[in-house]
Amino acid sequence: MGRVTERRRVIRIRDGAVSTRPDTLVAEEPLEIRLGGKPLAITMRTPGDDFALAAGFLVSEGVLASADELANIVYCAGATEDGFNTYNVVDVRLADGVPVPDITLERNVYTTSSCGLCGKASLDAVRTTARWPLDTSPDTPARIELATLAALPDRLRAAQRVFERTGGLHAAALFTTDGELLDVREDVGRHNAVDKVVGRALQQGRLPLSSCVLMVSGRASFELAQKAVMAGIPVLAAVSAPSSLAVDLAAETGLTLVGFLRGTSMNVYAGEHRLALSAAAASG
Repeated sequence: MGRVTERRRVIRIRDGAVSTRPDTLVAEEPLEIRLGGKPLAITMRTPGDDFALAAGFLVSEGVLASADELANIVYCAGATEDGFNTYNVVDVRLADGVPVPDITLERNVYTTSSCGLCGKASLDAVRTTARWPLDTSPDTPARIELATLAALPDRLRAAQRVFERTGGLHAAALFTTDGELLDVREDVGRHNAVDKVVGRALQQGRLPLSSCVLMVSGRASFELAQKAVMAGIPVLAAVSAPSSLAVDLAAETGLTLVGFLRGTSMNVYAGEHRLALSAAAASG
């Protein structure tokens, strides 16, 4: 649809010299997600991959777990008074027999950090609704070398096409534990970027993502940690800091959580059993 970026006139000041020039900005528009024709959520996002975003959001809500549970997703027509479709409203239809959650103005949305839940209630909700418990055994097959992990930020940045033009986008990427890039999505919202990656995986029938690493360009909030857990992703890595609740969730569920991943430096907050650490490094 050509709406990922927009051009705006700016006044540029460099070392006292003033000039005018066009600047490329990342687009931001609202997306309303409806479920069976009823409003469910509104998020501010960068247009593109809207169906994947909606599908990924419903994975994190515990509504969807496989492609066969999804009937279809369509844009709603007539979104303005003159009937022009803004492509800012999508309607998700579940397959026959898939339970539809109760949608009210005070619905129990247990998997978003903006839902009003906090602390133990949030941790319990994610742990009890996750479809695929993470493997917490010491000999788990989902192990990753530190050198592989250290290379992921540069590989993520190299794949951020729109960021290079705007400098204003978050990114989320799925890698194999060997460092192979499987998918990368960009969005003005870090949670939307993750939903787009997870939603595309659901559409392709690849859930659970039990042999994958989720790499995000910003911080690791509780919301991103719970999205990883709900998609069955065992490793979440971020270039910035995690929140305390994200660390608590990782410890509760067995998620490997890595923050401040910059070059060969990183902090491991939980789930170190999946990292190939030497005995000396692990104890020292």
